[in-house]
Amino acid sequence: MPVWDIITNMSPIEILKNIVDVLLVWYVFYKLIAIIKGTKAVQLLKGIFVIIFARILTEYLELNTFKWMLDQVLIFGFLAVIIIFQPEVRRALEQLGRGRLFARSAMQEEEERDRLIEAFSKSVSYMAKRRIGALISIERETGLSEYIETGIQMNSNVSSELLINIFIPNTPLHDGAVILQKNRIAAAGCYLPLSENPFISKELGTRHRAALGISEVTDAITIVVSEETGGISLTANGDINRNLSMEEFEKQLRQIWFGEENETSQTSFWKWGKRKNG
Repeated sequence: MPVWDIITNMSPIEILKNIVDVLLVWYVFYKLIAIIKGTKAVQLLKGIFVIIFARILTEYLELNTFKWMLDQVLIFGFLAVIIIFQPEVRRALEQLGRGRLFARSAMQEEEERDRLIEAFSKSVSYMAKRRIGALISIERETGLSEYIETGIQMNSNVSSELLINIFIPNTPLHDGAVILQKNRIAAAGCYLPLSENPFISKELGTRHRAALGISEVTDAITIVVSEETGGISLTANGDINRNLSMEEFEKQLRQIWFGEENETSQTSFWKWGKRKNG
């Protein structure tokens, strides 16, 4: 019977039940994928999909011996998965008992934000005290791929130790900018466009001009540590905020990057033509 005929023969309540049923299944799968994202279970899930696809293919091609072998893999593989991932299964059941299973993804996102802010704070504080020049751009909606291609590809996790090592003077990657893409260090030693605005303060060096330049053509957030003064600056949307304290730096980075409002007083962004170097 055609699908349309089946639908027309159903009552509105039955149709609603089926829609809710599909949405619930989709939601459960979405949350489960969010939970295992970034864990070793992802690779296992990929392997399971490959086996299932191969099993369907053997049924279609009537490869009976191979089909029997895959059947055994699926039967005993299920038990193997439970044994291998016993800690993860237990943790998920414990969270289900506490009613936190589907809140985990939000918690993970918040923990990842805190980890990134902490990594930037530690590295920027270290470099500012020692007057180590640094230039770090964070990709948002506007892609930075054309600038990433000018540097050395890294695709690394963000850590304060790695950021500090990159910008240590006389190392191969200390010149140029580090660019973050999807919360990972995509590349280092990248070239950013310099701002050509004639009203920029003469006190600003190449790093600050590059930070302003990328903020004028993209929505990227850029962090600058001055090699001459150790001053910390942030640029976004063609604006620059200079000589930030560590507390101001953390608050503004969190607010601009993640859109989190601060309960305490906030230092607004000033145009580069309106604020003098303190």
